[in-house]
Amino acid sequence: MYEQHFGLSELPFSLTPNTHFFLNLPTHQEALNLILVALENGDGFVKIVGEVGTGKTLLCRKVLNALDGDYVSAYIPNPYLSPDDFRRGFARELGIELESIDDGFSLLERLNQRLIELAGQGKRVVLLVDEAQAMPEETIEALRLLTNLETESAKLFQVVLFGQPELDQLLARHALRQLLQRITFSYQLRHLDMEGVGQYVNHRLSRAGYNGVPLFDQRAVKLLTRASAGTPRLVNILGHKALLCAYGKGEHRVTSGHVCRAVDDTEGVALPWYLRLAGGRA
Repeated sequence: MYEQHFGLSELPFSLTPNTHFFLNLPTHQEALNLILVALENGDGFVKIVGEVGTGKTLLCRKVLNALDGDYVSAYIPNPYLSPDDFRRGFARELGIELESIDDGFSLLERLNQRLIELAGQGKRVVLLVDEAQAMPEETIEALRLLTNLETESAKLFQVVLFGQPELDQLLARHALRQLLQRITFSYQLRHLDMEGVGQYVNHRLSRAGYNGVPLFDQRAVKLLTRASAGTPRLVNILGHKALLCAYGKGEHRVTSGHVCRAVDDTEGVALPWYLRLAGGRA
């Protein structure tokens, strides 16, 4: 595509959550530090909330990659499951053979045995649940009951929930108040400001092999910030399209006009007329 034109080794604004592009911006680094400290201290539940496109899945994968050999991780990316399917998914992540387990009691017994085995080996088990706002209420309650599995001195596993703001609404239900009380740490991911967007864009370009003067000029970054509202996923979408526009015109820097064209081609984003007028057209 445009990689050779801009001196890139790969696409810089792919929507795939790739930890190669993780940037230690304050909001994401603070969330990462909080999770790792909470896990080290043995806290039961941690909750990370962020709007659509703010990088929750990327952060989740960063946590998975950061856990050393003392941890055994279980990852459930789509928790819209029945309680039994959720437990079976957790068991499968822990390496439990499910073929011979045909009832809920046997599954719980085998889960308990496996968790005790891992604790005996000095392993800490961490369950990470992405898109947790999609969990049915009865499944969240099943998860709470699972966390009752413990030794005399410690819980047998810890939980990190990643979700959209709807997760807070879900956990505020009266029926789920017991789980809400078990959340020891929570963090809300923030949108990026203009400085953060500039750092984000330059970082991704650098990780993709770019080496030169800033590829997006200052006005382009300003419009990119305004149109995306500082949401990383939208920055990726608009940044990719702006690069396409510049490439199509044979130009080697991205200007505000290219960003305006990218905005025009993207549903759900817009720029005020006065910013568009100031940005001009490519």
